[in-house]
Amino acid sequence: MTERAVLGIDVGGTGIKAALTDADGTVLGRWREATPSGDTSGVLTRDIVLGLVAAASRVAAPAAVGVVVPGVVDEEHGVCIHAVNLGWRDLAFPELFRPALEVPLAFGQDVRAGALAEAVSGAAADVTGTIAFVPVGTGLASALVIDGIPFAGGGWAGEIGQRVIQDGPHRGLRVEELASAGGIARRAGARDAKTVADAVARGDAAAIVIWNDAVDALAEALAGITVVAAPTAIVIGGGLALAGAALFEPLEHGLRERLDVVRVPQLLPARHGDEAATVGAGILARRLVAAR
Repeated sequence: MTERAVLGIDVGGTGIKAALTDADGTVLGRWREATPSGDTSGVLTRDIVLGLVAAASRVAAPAAVGVVVPGVVDEEHGVCIHAVNLGWRDLAFPELFRPALEVPLAFGQDVRAGALAEAVSGAAADVTGTIAFVPVGTGLASALVIDGIPFAGGGWAGEIGQRVIQDGPHRGLRVEELASAGGIARRAGARDAKTVADAVARGDAAAIVIWNDAVDALAEALAGITVVAAPTAIVIGGGLALAGAALFEPLEHGLRERLDVVRVPQLLPARHGDEAATVGAGILARRLVAAR
């Protein structure tokens, strides 16, 4: 039923993605725009979002719009506390839409929205219990979905990449400097993490050291999530997940080494790819419609 369509929008550091879906999840249209640079007030970004709403409305008028943004986000109070990539601090982004947007607006954080997407219709759709989502891309973050609800912790939950390593040869580095796709590429002086993974497959000794450092740091972070939250499954997303067995096999081994008497969660590759946050934004919008 197109009259029950919703629009999910993911505001990223460089691009804004939107997807219009009907009640059964069928995609009715997709749109992409560049994120405006230097928009510290959020006004230019709002105008682009409103333009996407107008474009979607020519296909089917959305009953609600979901917008998710990166960084530290307090969904309860509708505030982006800090988004480095957007230059936002303490920005009440949803307030910028009053009264221009005539339909309800659901506001959220991109990683938690991606987690919701993977839990509802992605890799963990058939998994019961708590789900953890860890996108390993330019940076490293995580999110939990508990009983179908993303856990926000006042906006601060999930910043696993920001933990500072306290001992060993990498003391003083943040976890994401070792374990993110961006960190791997930077340490290797490579274009991207895939280039490093290919070098590992060829037996390049320097690449293997960097890759093993990344797997160890990531396993440590996932073990921390596991002993605290006991997720049934951890969904790994982002560019690094595309490495397949080269990542998942040593990562599972590293987890088992660190979790002697604790249940080891399933490790699953994400299903929604770079559309996860957009899909999650649409789910937030649909839940807002249902709640009303």
